Amino acid sequence: MWISSICIFGLAVTGVAQYATEDVDYSQFVNPFIGSEGGIPGYAYGGGDIFVGGAVPFGMVKIGLDTFELPVNQSALNGGWTPNGKVTGISLMHVSGTGGGPKYGYPAQMPLTSIEAPVNLLDNVTYWQDRVGEDVASVGYFRTHLESGITVELSASRHAGLYQYTYPSSGEKHVLVDFSHYLPHPTRSWDSQFYTGGEIELQPNSSVYTGYTSIAGGGISVRLSRWKNTFPVSRHFRTFDNETVPEPTYTKNKARAGPLNDRVGAIFSWNATSNGTSTVKSRVGISFMSVDQACAYKDDELSSWSIEKTAQAARDEWNRDVFSKIRVDTSDAANKTRLALLYSSLYFTHLIPSERTHENPLWESDEPYYDDIYTAWDLFRNQVSLWHLIQPKYYEAMIRSLIDMFKHEGFLPDARSGNYNGLVQGGSNADNILADAYVKGLRGKINWTEGYMAVKKDAEVLPYFDQNPVDPQGSLKDGRSALDDWIPLGYVSADRNSRAVSKTVEYSLNDFAVSQIAAGEEPGDRELYLRRSAGWQLSWDPEAESRGFKGFVMPRYANGTFHKTYNITNCGDCNWSDESYEGTAFEYSFVIPHDVERMIELMGGDSHFESRLDYVFQPNTSGVDLGVNGLGITTINNVANEPDFQTPYLYNYLNKQYKSVHRSRQLANDFYFNTSTGIPGNSDAGALNCWLIWQMLGLYPIVTTPVYLLESPWFEDINITVNHNRTLRIRAEGLDDGDGKQGFYVQGVSINGQQWDKNWFEHEDVGGIMTNGGEILFNLGLEQKLWETGEVPPSPAHAVIDVGGD
Repeated sequence: MWISSICIFGLAVTGVAQYATEDVDYSQFVNPFIGSEGGIPGYAYGGGDIFVGGAVPFGMVKIGLDTFELPVNQSALNGGWTPNGKVTGISLMHVSGTGGGPKYGYPAQMPLTSIEAPVNLLDNVTYWQDRVGEDVASVGYFRTHLESGITVELSASRHAGLYQYTYPSSGEKHVLVDFSHYLPHPTRSWDSQFYTGGEIELQPNSSVYTGYTSIAGGGISVRLSRWKNTFPVSRHFRTFDNETVPEPTYTKNKARAGPLNDRVGAIFSWNATSNGTSTVKSRVGISFMSVDQACAYKDDELSSWSIEKTAQAARDEWNRDVFSKIRVDTSDAANKTRLALLYSSLYFTHLIPSERTHENPLWESDEPYYDDIYTAWDLFRNQVSLWHLIQPKYYEAMIRSLIDMFKHEGFLPDARSGNYNGLVQGGSNADNILADAYVKGLRGKINWTEGYMAVKKDAEVLPYFDQNPVDPQGSLKDGRSALDDWIPLGYVSADRNSRAVSKTVEYSLNDFAVSQIAAGEEPGDRELYLRRSAGWQLSWDPEAESRGFKGFVMPRYANGTFHKTYNITNCGDCNWSDESYEGTAFEYSFVIPHDVERMIELMGGDSHFESRLDYVFQPNTSGVDLGVNGLGITTINNVANEPDFQTPYLYNYLNKQYKSVHRSRQLANDFYFNTSTGIPGNSDAGALNCWLIWQMLGLYPIVTTPVYLLESPWFEDINITVNHNRTLRIRAEGLDDGDGKQGFYVQGVSINGQQWDKNWFEHEDVGGIMTNGGEILFNLGLEQKLWETGEVPPSPAHAVIDVGGD
């Protein structure tokens, strides 16, 4: 069970404060609504599932609206905010850009102008509110206007939130504090959170309340949540038939709900304050550890009652710790859209995970603690590589936190939220994260001996079967549930395990990741895992044919035969119990970053590989309903989903880098906009946004290796702070893609003054370009030029297994 505490509430009336701005306020370019809407106007379904509200980078508190959106089959409540949903509360904890069941949405307040019937304080349907006009959001600040006439303004620090309510000048004024409030799942009750009890206590003769709440379920976690807070106090003991929601009963100063009862909260009510204003402010601190700690956060982090000062402090932190890490010319009016895309993308890549050092209720440790790692399957593809460069302090702490979880939980998490590990979508992809950091030299205070123990356990120990109903064939809790196939067979069989195609591909990369760390920590193990990383070839059926192309990774049975009638372009629901997860066999056949050389050979060589690669970007070729993971995308390549992130860049392996530039920029221009529908699918904790950042930098990382592919930058001069305080400068001479021109193709590259003949480089090349800084100069122009004459990018796990027919 997971445990937390909250200290809340203070009321005050203050004036508006003036505040100074930084020399360059990058936050002004951030559009917090990018990805807030999906393909159906007015609904979040199919959009980014993003959080809209007040937060600091990786903050524990993300204060924002909780809404309920009808019809439920078009709902997506994961970030709390939806375009048209009715407001059911305003809470402190949210995630951003996640799939699965909604998480958090507590502890909640709701400002009201009436608590008389038909309002029932135990049933938010009777008091939920529509919004009037457009919501307003900027970095660290949010404002909405409820139909009741109340204006709500919000801001946050790392562990505390500041609410400001402005009521109509006359009439009743109430604030409901509801400890039983949470974000429900509209269509899957089994995947929804549920309230299991809590306590609230009013401090005598004060406007402070303390208490705790217990919430279980939802998304990927099932742990108890605990809080502390204080408003007369209401409670209701539910009946066993639970058919009706009764009216609340009241106690004087304290109420508690246990396992068989429900709905603990409080009401604060008052008339206009003595100076005639109608503004009420509330400071709320939260902690998973103690009431005292929650109160300390409230007092230390929110010493001011000013929304303006609190929002400015948040903006200052974002500018200092995030936006200023990538600096471009902000004065060019022609680049305003690109500025919005760049700095908004940086914003969304820094909302989660949630940094909760000193907030781990499960074990005592001196190590940092992070939660809402949602999920490694999404983050490892390119996001961790960006954090490595621009956030080395945060990133080292994340790696240490992952290893500490292994020490105390038994496995590295593939996903974690609410202090709980699960669900494993495919491989043990924290292995890839650790390997990516290791090969690029990240050391600091990381215990890599323990780190290697963690990834080796993933590779060798079958986790217990957790009997999750969504997958009757494998555990979703930890590790690699198909090791019972992988170790003896070398591949995952389709008759004994689910997701055989995608697991085989992912386990291969996982074992390569283990070999990368073993090379330095346990050299005698390296060859074993390097050999196992070729297992994807055992699932390669050279006779499988689709759309005129031959040879694909396919479902293979334990007896060695292949599923010959498997639909290569349609993975069905593409879900937990299918043969391929969130991607078709056509797509996964391209997802072998550690051995692209062998992949090209098995596809028939350079020419056949290029033709197949061209084909996956052709419109109207997709054979699967992508649903929310690519609404409106008609190509086989799905830029909205992580397995296909690297595919547009594979032309580099043919020394045809200009085609990588053409394809990737086309995808960016077609699917990324400075609008509410501005990303092509679920943000996935910022993973989609991060893909765009790398595109704009003109680079792309090859995960678990020190390799970066050279592409084409979007700005003439980019200055990136790397390795804490060094500067990597990326310049683009001749860049001109305005007025219908195509002047973004690479004509030549130099690195630290050295002419470069390869379309890739390594982390420590040319004096340690990515650790010590330096300059990468792109010469750009109109010509689609074969400028690279050097070796193609490496395939460090290259191996040949005879699959027949090749």
